[in-house]
Amino acid sequence: MYKLGIDVGGTNTDAAILDENLNVIVSTKTHTTKDVETGIKNAIHAVVNEKDINVNQITQAMLGTTQATNAIVERKNLGKVGILRIGYPATASILPYTEWPEDIAAILSNRYALIHGGYEFNGDPIVPFSEQEVKEKLTEWKGEIDGLAVVGVFSSINDDQEKRVAELAHEILGADFPVSTSSSIGSIGLIGRENATILNAALNKVIKNVTNGFSNALAKENITKAQEYLCQNDGTLMSLEYAAKYPILTIGSGPTNSIRGAAYLSKSKNALTVDIGGTTSDIGVLTNGFPRESSKAVTVGGVRTNFRMPDVLSVGLGGGTIVRVKDDGSVAIGPDSVGYAITEKALVFGGDTLTTTDIAVRLGLCQVGDPKLVESIDESIAQEAMAKIAEILEDGIDQMKTSAEDVDVILVGGGAVIAPTKLKGVKQIIKNEFGGVANAIGATIANIGGEYEKVYQYVEVKRSDALADVEKQAAQQAIMAGANPDTIKVVEVTEVPLAYAPGETTRVKTKVVGEIA
Repeated sequence: MYKLGIDVGGTNTDAAILDENLNVIVSTKTHTTKDVETGIKNAIHAVVNEKDINVNQITQAMLGTTQATNAIVERKNLGKVGILRIGYPATASILPYTEWPEDIAAILSNRYALIHGGYEFNGDPIVPFSEQEVKEKLTEWKGEIDGLAVVGVFSSINDDQEKRVAELAHEILGADFPVSTSSSIGSIGLIGRENATILNAALNKVIKNVTNGFSNALAKENITKAQEYLCQNDGTLMSLEYAAKYPILTIGSGPTNSIRGAAYLSKSKNALTVDIGGTTSDIGVLTNGFPRESSKAVTVGGVRTNFRMPDVLSVGLGGGTIVRVKDDGSVAIGPDSVGYAITEKALVFGGDTLTTTDIAVRLGLCQVGDPKLVESIDESIAQEAMAKIAEILEDGIDQMKTSAEDVDVILVGGGAVIAPTKLKGVKQIIKNEFGGVANAIGATIANIGGEYEKVYQYVEVKRSDALADVEKQAAQQAIMAGANPDTIKVVEVTEVPLAYAPGETTRVKTKVVGEIA
């Protein structure tokens, strides 16, 4: 019984096969291709044939991908979105798409309507909800939009109006028409939640291409008995059907896969992780075995959102980062990189560009390419460059630390060879032979996850009842995503009192994980 994990990055597509005891059997690193299917197929072909794996014994296949992120950043393959905001006239002063980049708003159609309805913070209606307005607008948009974003004021307290709009949309636009409701996607804060919901609705075409490409690539390699999953951005998995509803949850799954893979390879539950790729280094925080979630609003492709994202700091340092020697003899590192062209442009591969990998080879930190090609680099130059590399990493690590004490750092990624052996503020640097494909391993070992968030007034609802309700709803999300109900357990509960609201109003959020059903 084998598990197959694949992670598609901007430069490389990594794959790993683990046995039923989660031992790494084989791994590979291949170049990412323009079409997701070919790159995945190449990676699968490489790992299956290297160890002559019986494909009929691969029972689970997991995919982590940056396709959704890339689509938003590059403005490609996004669908036309209609937005129904339930909150007129209370929210008319700030319209949808406010502060969005003009180009992406135009691509998404800039089509929206404000509908009478919405709730106060205590659950009382602001004004009566108008079904007639919803029906008229949906009828007008029929055939002109690819997805619908439904956003209600304080739907985190009561989401029945959003659900009713979704029902009407399926009656008018079709039973399978993609509808995204904000109460199931974002957090408190109308505009950030709305923005996340719009992006989720726009990614419908993208996620279809990803899932179809994944399934086709598996089929072409005769892997027909494997359950298929996509990686979420909290270090857990979801079924393809669940991903079709919530494609935005794949954004940020790459760094979380690396963090989870680093945790597994090092057997650590609490540490900092540094994933050094070809262009950037992603520094994350491992807390109780899972990535720490960002507490700040996250901007994706110039759009400010408030849905969950891992707390990751990216710095411009990778294995392909260009090193320049100035006229005065000083050394500058990056931030530009040769990226996937490192095997053509780096000195150790016969190229003409000095990179951080060349520096690491010159100082004997790794054996890559032909070391004779970098013997002419002056050692003082190499030492100064390595000091600058260490400084960049140390500054990033300091920004992510929660105390002044030295921390353990787990070093992973294909570019990890450029890291020095010692760093200030670091207790120990942990490495593993499979660290170069930690992201693929992180995808392979993940469980199914579920998360739910709601606002309660503790003067009206007992705290114990509120916690039980959120746990039940989170478990239901995990079951929908493909978890075995008997294995679900709570891994995190947070309560945040809302000081601006009376009645001990509190935001409660619970995260659960379970084994694959």
